[in-house]
Amino acid sequence: MPELVKVRPTKIELVKLKRRLSLAQRVQKIVKDRLSILTMEFLETARDTTEAKGRLLDVFSKLYRAFSIATGYHGYMGLEKELVATEADLKIVSGSRNVAGVRIPSLELTGNGKPMSRYNLADTSSWLDHAAQLSEESLQAIAEFAELQRSFELLAMEINRTKRISNALEYIVIPGLQLTINYLNMKFEERDREEKTRLKRVKVMLARGQTDA
Repeated sequence: MPELVKVRPTKIELVKLKRRLSLAQRVQKIVKDRLSILTMEFLETARDTTEAKGRLLDVFSKLYRAFSIATGYHGYMGLEKELVATEADLKIVSGSRNVAGVRIPSLELTGNGKPMSRYNLADTSSWLDHAAQLSEESLQAIAEFAELQRSFELLAMEINRTKRISNALEYIVIPGLQLTINYLNMKFEERDREEKTRLKRVKVMLARGQTDA
């Protein structure tokens, strides 16, 4: 519910209020444009996140099947021996990009040490090769999904914050300024009418005084 802005009822304050109203309307346009950009980016990120989640679940399913078959072929002890021998250090390089003022994360998976596929080929099966390849794909899928999911959350929070600002401008700030401006205009018009009425009375009294004289 808009309320009157507390100001002194002077012409100077009226000019200031009109300037504030003009500024608020310009800011409102900027905020709405930004909200449109954020919404489009949010919808695109939501679609990409859904697709990334589907790819992640798919590669997890394939990886589980490949490891299950490889375990049956090599046995738990043999498979564990190969996995320990090919253990590698993995790192996530993080960065960010700017989308309409929102810092969106950027994640890149990097690895040091021995590649996951470096093991004794003579003692292993193609299923272990396949499982190793799927393991690397799953790590990439995890990094991609984490990046998109966090971007999705940040954009959602920023959209809600921007909506609150837009609603405050549209339903409280701007109507309050307009209401106050209209009130002051009415007050000044009333003063002008009263002043004109007094002047007329003074003229009438002066005219009567001259007549009596």
